[in-house]
Amino acid sequence: MTEPTPIASRLVCHGCGTEVPSTELLPFVCAHRDSDEVDHLPTRVLDSKLLQEPVVDVDSEHPFVRYRSLLHVWHLARARGVSDHEYCTVVARLDQQVAAVSGCGFRRTPFALAPRLGAALTGEPDVWIKDETNNVAGSHKARHLFGILLHLELLGDAIPATTPLAISSCGNAALAAAHLAAAARRPLQVFVPEWGDAGTISQLAELGAEVNVCKRDETQAGDPCYHAFRAAVGAGALPFCCQGSENALTIDGGRTIAYEISEALQDNCPNIGLVRFFVQVGGGALASACVQGFADAVQVGWLPVLPRIHAVQAQGGAPLDRAFRKIIEAGGRRGLAQAAQHRSDFMWPWETAPYSIATGILDDETYDWWEIVAGIMASGGESVVAEESQLKDAWEIAQRSTEIPVCATGAAGLAGALQVASSERWRTGETTVVLFTGVKR
Repeated sequence: MTEPTPIASRLVCHGCGTEVPSTELLPFVCAHRDSDEVDHLPTRVLDSKLLQEPVVDVDSEHPFVRYRSLLHVWHLARARGVSDHEYCTVVARLDQQVAAVSGCGFRRTPFALAPRLGAALTGEPDVWIKDETNNVAGSHKARHLFGILLHLELLGDAIPATTPLAISSCGNAALAAAHLAAAARRPLQVFVPEWGDAGTISQLAELGAEVNVCKRDETQAGDPCYHAFRAAVGAGALPFCCQGSENALTIDGGRTIAYEISEALQDNCPNIGLVRFFVQVGGGALASACVQGFADAVQVGWLPVLPRIHAVQAQGGAPLDRAFRKIIEAGGRRGLAQAAQHRSDFMWPWETAPYSIATGILDDETYDWWEIVAGIMASGGESVVAEESQLKDAWEIAQRSTEIPVCATGAAGLAGALQVASSERWRTGETTVVLFTGVKR
């Protein structure tokens, strides 16, 4: 019997070690999820020795083409007989459809020095901004979802196109999902909080999404939108979401942010081994994807070491920081291993309704939390809880010091940089990278 050809990219549950078969039609979750206290979350394992050269297609500005040999969806497609040309053709077709709806398709987003911001932050100019505000639907969220959509278009022939997609979100993720669903002509169910922005809800309806407003039930712990979303998935909808715990493929596209940063740092940064990376955390998919993307960059030789990961949450809702502190108390690395086996001892919904000016990171739980904590510990970074005044200051500084129309949520990572810059933890000569993730609407 012929052994299957090994592929460079595999999905393996970091909690129980179960591998998601490459033949799985919907490789979204671990087969054992919800069966016990283990944190069942498939994460990508990359075997760089099996990668084809060159790793980067320098002739393309589209992240899903430029970095395709690092994307799990490309490896799945190739393993199932899709040619490289066919893959690129589908990406191009989908991108054209997205551009017809959104006014733009996917391209590498700006990454540049921000000397005025650097002067305001540290007195030094070596501060870089990765600007996602001009991306599809005005945020980074569409990157996550395009990876899922690409999988469905390439490998989901057995799934009827009428099968609804589903997402829970308070804003940017829902808009990104609605743009992509409209582009692909697929039905979308969106679950939003009752305090959701009226303009955003109106846009969702205009894009053809079925909008479901969810009221908080004080007798039920956690986000009512998330609970409604899970019920919809249980009823047959496909998880078209920005939570890796619900769809592991959402991390795939998010890693392209770290690839773009890593490639640019390699080309432009003399202090490439001394990088601080500040990233805002709500549900955690963005930070988790960046941590994993930077680990890939180290593996393929773009970076010498991981950037120091600084995960930033709002004081009004910081479940990741609470879990991080408990893991440190439990022995650091030993606590991290324990947390993977006993999730609810470390991560559970915030006891009260989260609040902040940075509304986009008000997730009751950090669903993609374990990889973030592992990245913080491996890189010598830290968990940062920003006070509300710091979040407001960061947004105001961003508006004064740059021309980027970033929202308060999108600038929340900068609040963590402000906090660290004012402390003795800051060292001169370091390069600082901050994400601006969402446009001010």
